[in-house]
Amino acid sequence: MSPPVVGELPADAPHTDHPWVRCWARAMLRLFGWKLIGDFPDLPKMLILVVPHSSAWDVIWGMLIKLALGMRIDFMAKSELFFFPLGRFLRLLGAVPVDRHAAHGVVGATVRLLKSKPVCWVALAPEGTRRACPKWRSGFWHIARLAKVPLCCVYIHYPEKVFGIGPVLEVTKDMAADIEQLRAIFAPYQGRNRRRN
Repeated sequence: MSPPVVGELPADAPHTDHPWVRCWARAMLRLFGWKLIGDFPDLPKMLILVVPHSSAWDVIWGMLIKLALGMRIDFMAKSELFFFPLGRFLRLLGAVPVDRHAAHGVVGATVRLLKSKPVCWVALAPEGTRRACPKWRSGFWHIARLAKVPLCCVYIHYPEKVFGIGPVLEVTKDMAADIEQLRAIFAPYQGRNRRRN
């Protein structure tokens, strides 16, 4: 018997209840050779950093892993995408519309979301773009600090077709040091289009 492509969610994780969707997503991951390594921490709230983000394919594989685990993960998406019928579909996947042009738009909306629910996992890419970027955006750090939630590191490594769960960290008062530590954690991993870190 082949090993599972994903493990099981811990008790405090945000769950969904769609067994047939989990079976379908696991079959798709197995068909294309993708898997998840490691286990998510048993925490009711956290900010999940997904790195490197170099391709739209990252979202597709990530969504399949999310569905295969049966977990509810929220993510922010620009409000312009929420037109009928795409908006309804995005909301079903966990997308939350946000006005990126508003003052503190993404940071404020994400902090409010994390504070509004007793159980809430939010995923984002700290690079903020699929293009090569030597400097990460700092929004994630402010979100974690203001919402008082830990960071869970999830890496993508295309040469081995894996998503991997790395360490869980608390932000400190030193943003530059925190970002430097995180970049070192993600440095060995390679995206689809380029080595990112």
